[in-house]
Amino acid sequence: MLTTVHEQLGLALFRRVAGPDGAANHARIHNTPGPRWFARGHPIRTVHGDASMFIGGIGALLLQSLHPLAMAAVAGHSGYRGDPWGRLQRTSTFLAVTTYGTAQDAQRAVDHVRAIHERIRGTTTDGTPYHAADPHLLAWVHAAETDSFLRAHERYGARPLDPAGYDAYVADTARVAEALGVIEPPRNRRELSQLLTAYRPELHATPEARAAARFLLLRPPLPLAVRPFYGGLAAGAVALLPSWARGMLWLPRLPLVDDLAVRPAGRALTRTIRWAMTSGPRGGAGSRQP
Repeated sequence: MLTTVHEQLGLALFRRVAGPDGAANHARIHNTPGPRWFARGHPIRTVHGDASMFIGGIGALLLQSLHPLAMAAVAGHSGYRGDPWGRLQRTSTFLAVTTYGTAQDAQRAVDHVRAIHERIRGTTTDGTPYHAADPHLLAWVHAAETDSFLRAHERYGARPLDPAGYDAYVADTARVAEALGVIEPPRNRRELSQLLTAYRPELHATPEARAAARFLLLRPPLPLAVRPFYGGLAAGAVALLPSWARGMLWLPRLPLVDDLAVRPAGRALTRTIRWAMTSGPRGGAGSRQP
């Protein structure tokens, strides 16, 4: 009975994260011979292969939304409301290919994303123009994502890294960021923190950002039965946000609740996901081979 539940839960998670082509993508990413951007032992393989990415991913979306130009591009072009699972699956596959796939496949994935970014242009509601391929905007998206993944792994990862390991993780992510068009991305945690601080004057929560937060936190496209489990992951993501980001999104900080309920729930949920994902092929950013 337990084995059946294990397999069914693992398959359900795999399908949600990896999509209908998940098994084929997984086989291609992990089994195709050839050089990789990141060999075994690189910290990026440890972080991106951990269940903490479920929490880090939600946190990254919330943090990224605070740049008005980034949020305008997402609201106008990503289709996150109409096809949220498709967007998750595409993002997850991109992370998997660039982290674990061959160098050739990684470059092909980057070229595809850069072509999409090049086409995305528009103006915000106040008339400010944006272009998704703008290196300054790309650097914000990269910094917010890297910081969120790092924070989530540090708190909920199965094997947290030491300070040098997290510095090396930031350096690993810089390899992908440069390929995407980011100029001089941060290469250690200190530089990452400095970059996030430098963006602070540009950040605020637009109505679109608060609408995205409500969608992610209160109206996820999930069956009612599993929303409490997702709610635990979302609460963990909110708790990891910098205090200034929580304030902008009107998300209250409740230290006792965070310490006594949110952290234990996050640990339990990531352990459950980790257990489930050991059944069958693992898609998205996950890998059995760090």
